[in-house]
Amino acid sequence: MKYTYFSLLVLLFTGFNSKAQDTVKVNNSISQNATLQECIDYALKNQATVQQALIDEEIGKKDIASALSGWFPQISADASYNYNVKIPTNVIGDQVIQFGQKHTSALVLQADQKILDPSLIQASKAARYVRLQNAQNTESSRINITVAVSKAFYDVLTSEEQIKIIDENISRIKKQLADANARYETGLVDKTDYKRAQITLSNTEAEKKRRLEMLKYKYAYLKELVGVTVSQPLQLSYDGKAMEGEMLVDTTQLLEFERRIEYQQLLTQQRIQHINTQYNKWTFLPNLSAFYNYAWDWRTNSGFSNLYDVDYPRSVLGVTLSMPIFQGTKRIQEIKKSKLQEERIDWDIINLKNQINTQHQQAMATYKANLNDWRTAKENVELSKEVYNTIKLQYDEGIKTYLDLMTAETDLRTTQINYLNALYAVLSGKLDVQQALGNISFNQQ
Repeated sequence: MKYTYFSLLVLLFTGFNSKAQDTVKVNNSISQNATLQECIDYALKNQATVQQALIDEEIGKKDIASALSGWFPQISADASYNYNVKIPTNVIGDQVIQFGQKHTSALVLQADQKILDPSLIQASKAARYVRLQNAQNTESSRINITVAVSKAFYDVLTSEEQIKIIDENISRIKKQLADANARYETGLVDKTDYKRAQITLSNTEAEKKRRLEMLKYKYAYLKELVGVTVSQPLQLSYDGKAMEGEMLVDTTQLLEFERRIEYQQLLTQQRIQHINTQYNKWTFLPNLSAFYNYAWDWRTNSGFSNLYDVDYPRSVLGVTLSMPIFQGTKRIQEIKKSKLQEERIDWDIINLKNQINTQHQQAMATYKANLNDWRTAKENVELSKEVYNTIKLQYDEGIKTYLDLMTAETDLRTTQINYLNALYAVLSGKLDVQQALGNISFNQQ
């Protein structure tokens, strides 16, 4: 029997463990070549801060339910047993009379119902806005993680494209190195061109190594934001032309403060604080409650074994009214304090509007500047390609020196990398503009 019981426990544990592992496997599945939208969707389901915000939202709902539970009847039961070592006495006339018996016991069931209570009124009025506040906190987390994932995604793609450019650059330099060596062996030139090519190749390979190491970090950061485990592979899928098509944003859109989640959060906080002010006024109201109890009393002098032979029931139905009359001006001071806190939130709203306007102006100016830089960088790439191809032909014909060719090569690589940096800056700037305008929203309210 012991062996059978142990085997069942092992099977149950194994089954639960397998089920848990399957659940984790499902929750942590992402496509082999993830697009930006897939990364965002995955992050919204698996990223720690988003999940914590969702849990906080559920905790808030339980807090509200707990606070509002005071409106329901509160039922309690109390039981007691006493052995009176010395029975209390009292003098009536000239006689000393004992009051009570050796063994006493009681069981009391009581129900209390709140009818008027300032704290419960406050909880009822604030419940709606507390739910809204928790939902807004969740949406704020979603917005922040969406922007962060998008920027990290674009940063990884930019780095990968830069490495591809460097690989092309290394291929050209290796060919130049072979040509320089051939020219040297044939006696057309001295060994200077060959050594310069070697130096350029070493520096370029070192740069590639540095960028590869940085790419590992950028992938790790993206995994952290997305919520992918360390051991799980993550590859990205993207379309370069599509990325260029996603750069544009409507710069004529007017700023509306109501679209910003931070502004909505402050408005909700303002409403909650107003309810707190009302609560401090409600504290002048009385507390009114009703109660009903039913009790069984037992008492005897003949020993504990006979205590519960006969019961003496009693029952009471009543109403309690409690009126706080004077508390040393505490309630008045609390009302004044709460009004000052309301006024402070009003100033927070004014300050936030100014900050949002500044953020919008900065994001818009940065985006426009980055967009102009990108257009310039794109033109420079085409020009540098033409210059390199021309100088390469002239070098092969012996018209230009290797130094000229190396300069053209460096210029080409620089313009290509600048183009990618400008592309990332525009895409990142677009996200900042959208966030400033409040266009990144999940309608969680």
